[in-house]
Amino acid sequence: MCRHLGYLGPAVPVAGLVLDPPHSLLRQSWAPADMRAGGTINADGFGVGWFAGAGPVVYRRASPMWTDAALQGLLRPVLATGVLAAVRSATVGMPVVETAAAPFTDGQWLFSHNGVVRGWPSSVAALASRLPVTDLMTLDAPTDAALLWALVRHRLRDGQAPADAVAETVLEVENLAPGSRLNLMLTDGRSLVATAWTHSLSTLVTQEAVMIASEPWDTDPRWTPVPDRHIVVASACPGPLSLAVRALLEEPQ
Repeated sequence: MCRHLGYLGPAVPVAGLVLDPPHSLLRQSWAPADMRAGGTINADGFGVGWFAGAGPVVYRRASPMWTDAALQGLLRPVLATGVLAAVRSATVGMPVVETAAAPFTDGQWLFSHNGVVRGWPSSVAALASRLPVTDLMTLDAPTDAALLWALVRHRLRDGQAPADAVAETVLEVENLAPGSRLNLMLTDGRSLVATAWTHSLSTLVTQEAVMIASEPWDTDPRWTPVPDRHIVVASACPGPLSLAVRALLEEPQ
């Protein structure tokens, strides 16, 4: 499985979120604490996306995060009001290429998937068939994560709210591919949406900012686990920062 994080709030150093904490995403690339039946390290690529101006900037690589000598120099001077970053553990059989690493992007959006779609690709062929042919022809990579992004993006383009687009995608995929791990994360720098679906997720909320991560990156007691099959929705616009956690589906009996 992969690991990802999201941030929304005042401008902060990106390196302070991704590289510096004691259990940072960098450390999780080689020493994750909770992989839940999928891999041991996250060495199949990484990506960092941030908002520091008119639109997001994305840096992705197919190599392990710890091998990138340029990353410190790239992230150290950057201040951002929104961040989405991920390290990847590729599902067996899926390509290890730069374009398969999250965050995926289109316009103002950044997207990440931590998990796996069971029975890929046949289990979700019916969902893929609903997408415009050009969307399928231009997937970033032939992976479950890239298809999930295409499904969420299609809903966004149809005018659905971000939380609805993510939640409905998770429920449709789970219906066709039971047992999938579907921790998704989506942000446009003003809102941040994440799901906990058979994998770990935690939040840390302050008066000014919200952090969401697969694993807490330090020992701050304010980190709170998100219950399974729940969605987290944070917003910084309009008005003050707000956060809500709600069930995606009733827990099975």
